[in-house]
Order: sequence, then C-alpha cells, then structure tokens
Amino acid sequence: MLDNNYYVYKKEVDWSVLQQGVSIPVTIQVVFQNTINKFLPRGKSKDIYLVLEGLTYKARLVNQKFDERKYPNRKDILQIRYHPQSEIAERLRSIFAASYRYILEQRNSLPENQRKFIKVPEEIKEYLAIYTTEYPDTYLLECITQEDTRIIKETMVHEDEQEYEASINYNTVDPNATIAAVNQIVKIRKLNRAIGESLKLLYNYRCQICGENISARYGVNVVESHHINPFVESLNNNSENQVIICPNHHRIIHRARPVFDRRKLIFVYHNGVEERIILNRHLQ
Repeated sequence: MLDNNYYVYKKEVDWSVLQQGVSIPVTIQVVFQNTINKFLPRGKSKDIYLVLEGLTYKARLVNQKFDERKYPNRKDILQIRYHPQSEIAERLRSIFAASYRYILEQRNSLPENQRKFIKVPEEIKEYLAIYTTEYPDTYLLECITQEDTRIIKETMVHEDEQEYEASINYNTVDPNATIAAVNQIVKIRKLNRAIGESLKLLYNYRCQICGENISARYGVNVVESHHINPFVESLNNNSENQVIICPNHHRIIHRARPVFDRRKLIFVYHNGVEERIILNRHLQ
C-alpha cells in the first residue's frame, strides 16, 4: 500500500511548522501508532531523518512523558522538533513563503500575547503531509502549496466526484490529466488515498453505517472512503471529511445524495429515511 509509505499527519502550516516542529496526534493512525510503540517508548526521544524533495534532514522525535495514572487512556503525544535555524526549517520557510510572509506580517502587527493564535485564512492555507517510510527513523515530507491548490482547483472544476473517489479507492489513473497538473494530482491523490487507507485500518474494513465487512467471508477486504463534502468542490481530504462505508452504501449515497447531519452523525435521505453512523472513532 502506497509503496510502504503510510499516512502520519496532514498539518496546516503555522508558525510552529516554520520554526520548530510539529505535534502529531496519533489517535486514529493505526500503523503509525504500532510503529512508534516499538520504536520509541513514552518519555524518550530519538534522532530521526526527514526526506523532503529528495534531500535528507536531521530532526528529533519526542514521545512526551505524562502521568499515566492520571491519564490512563491517553495516546502518545509525539513531536517532531527542529531548530529555527536548521536547514529543514529554512527550507520549509522557503517552500511555504506565502504562509511565512502572511504570518510574519500578522505577528509584527500584534502584541506578543496574541501571536500564537494567528491562523492563515482558509483560501490561502498550505499544508505539510507526513508519511512513514520502510525505516522507522525516517519520514517523508510532502508540501502542498498555494500553487498546488490553485492547479488542483482548476483541474477539479469538471471532475465527477464519484469517478474521482473511485480513482482514490481503487488507484485508477486519470488518462485526461494534463502534464502541468500531473505532479499536483499525484500528490493530492496520494494524500487522499493515504488518509482513507488509515481510516479503513482504524475500522478494520467495516462499514461505519451498517457495521459490516461484507467482503470478509471471501477472504478479502473491500470497503471505500467517501468524502462527506465532495472533494471536487471542497478540496477537503481531512479525516473528518471522510467516512468509511461498504460499496453498497457508497453507491446509494452517490445516487440518493442524502444530507449529512454532522451533529447527530446521521445521513438524512430525501424520502425521509435516516441512517446513523454506528461506528465512530474519528468524527466529532
């Protein structure tokens, strides 16, 4: 799956990413959590390597220590750390120059106690995607810049959501993609697939609506990720915009186009039928 690269985290670019590192929530990342448990015990830290654009940079992975008696069910709290003057920090500031300029301007205009609350506006957000590699001490970084998002938006204008989701779930190739958009499409499709595959593992290939793995009796796993808000419109591939459902429910949802009540976690169909999400470990 994904050539041994498993999804770890998609992080909105902020001051921390550009200066000192990334905190990684691991609640829903099955493969990454299992890897960390074997590689880095709680309360310890290790040197790691970050691969970006074919170059390798050194950083530090920290598995923070906390009172396990007070928080017995808390998952590991991980941080990738680097120095503001390190080569990786300087390279990230160069790649995410638009975000860096915006945040820097905002920081210079605000009192010090308000600077940590600066958020980049939705329309110009950039992202850092983190994947595992075959080596437990090495992680692959991919940057999704404003330019990437611009090209993807232009590419997705005439895309059909159902066909796009099929390309993600079954790794089909779009024969009509232009050369100019190939790199961006590959990058976004990889991230979409990686997040979906991580969620499939989280639910053990069971449908969040009917609770079944309908393919288990045949010795295979066939389940699909579905974007609640269509990706071709929202460009939102975050885990909270995806549900894992069986192919039957997926076809029905695309044909019937129910409304999803996020507060109640219910799909409401136009004929009055309601179906509740009965398995939920990632939606809030």
